[in-house]
Amino acid sequence: MIFRQLFDKESSTYTYLLADPATGEAALIDPVLEHVARDSKLVAELGCRLVSVFDTHVHADHVTGAGKLRELTSAKTHVSARGGAPCADVEMQDGHVTRVGNIALTALATPGHTNGCMCFLVTAEGEPLRVFTGDALLVRGCGRTDFQEGDAATLWRSVHEKLFSLPDDTLVYPAHDYRGFTVTTIGEEKRLNPRLGESMTLESFVTLMKNLDLPPPGKIHEAVPANRACGQRP
Repeated sequence: MIFRQLFDKESSTYTYLLADPATGEAALIDPVLEHVARDSKLVAELGCRLVSVFDTHVHADHVTGAGKLRELTSAKTHVSARGGAPCADVEMQDGHVTRVGNIALTALATPGHTNGCMCFLVTAEGEPLRVFTGDALLVRGCGRTDFQEGDAATLWRSVHEKLFSLPDDTLVYPAHDYRGFTVTTIGEEKRLNPRLGESMTLESFVTLMKNLDLPPPGKIHEAVPANRACGQRP
């Protein structure tokens, strides 16, 4: 499998490229509008064609490149059926499987940061198990729960029931990182995540998230309505 991790410095967003070298089919997870040209060029340079674009949720800190990529390539856009983006070609339910060549992406509904958060469990022959966790699970952290239908108790259950039930050696790729980390594992996060790991309880987590007192994302008023329209700014 071809795998690349790409980065947007302004929002600290990771975009992921997955491609099957046997068929040339490729997918992008969480593309950023300002990097559509970069991402499209990379797909072409690798001799692949983009067939699927996934957003883990309706982001509040950047505008998705999904709609623009669909316009350029005819790739199908994918979001959660609860994601609030009716513009998407495919509205996924929990357990929905998308195939990109010989790569399988299984959607895991993980609400809590937003109602429509989806993680993607990726399997391919000869490859380690990977899960792309959006903002539900970050490296030693998690997404906030104080806007966009956020609910701390729901996020706790999503992580513990859907993600922490995966094998410990599953590689975890988040949608963001603000400290330079690129990857972790389920086992690491179960042991070491200060918000969601074994040292915390549900009650402590809810109290912690309630008292974070963070400023709103800088692009929230632009990004949320644009992302509900697949990145087409109103």
